[in-house]
Amino acid sequence: MAAPAPAAVPARLIFLPGVGGNPAFWQPASDAITLPAGRVLLGWPWFGANAAGGMPPNTVQGMDDLVHAVTPHMDAPCALIAQSLGGVVAILAALDRPENLTHLVLVATSGGVPIDDLHPQDWRPDFVRANPAFPLWVAAQRWDLSARLATVRVPVLLLWGDADPISPVAVGQRLHGLLPNAALQVLQGGAHDLAQTHAAAVAGHISRHLQGAAA
Repeated sequence: MAAPAPAAVPARLIFLPGVGGNPAFWQPASDAITLPAGRVLLGWPWFGANAAGGMPPNTVQGMDDLVHAVTPHMDAPCALIAQSLGGVVAILAALDRPENLTHLVLVATSGGVPIDDLHPQDWRPDFVRANPAFPLWVAAQRWDLSARLATVRVPVLLLWGDADPISPVAVGQRLHGLLPNAALQVLQGGAHDLAQTHAAAVAGHISRHLQGAAA
């Protein structure tokens, strides 16, 4: 079988945070990525400032609303770079609007596949108690996009920490087996927030992914 054609270099990098929804979550890594591309740092409506699409929290009724806040930014060659909940949104956006997507980066996320059998720590009870504005449908919803992941043809970088109880390395390994063009990198000492605590290393892996796949 012939090797896949090299991916285009993205002109825009779109960053999606996890359940906290803070658009600044990705700022340190974004600043350290060497690719000369535009940046879009989105947040989720329940965070407030700079929320995706400017949507008030009470207008967001499901995951489709979050996906629809992302896809308007995918009108040029772009990469989606996403953590945790953002990874599920990124997969759905990639399936919905593949035409301009050049690369995908998934960090510490279920990616929309079942993971209960891998015994992750349940973040939901403590997070919901501490964040009363957080929509309960997010905590309650389950996805199974396993059968659709084979259609994601762009190069995918999976970044995991070996000290993450919420999304253990086995989750990244499962996604690696389901995505046809994926590479998995495990960062020593990284937890669920490795995109911040290991921002320089994360940015280095992302920079190589975005540029190396096009070489």
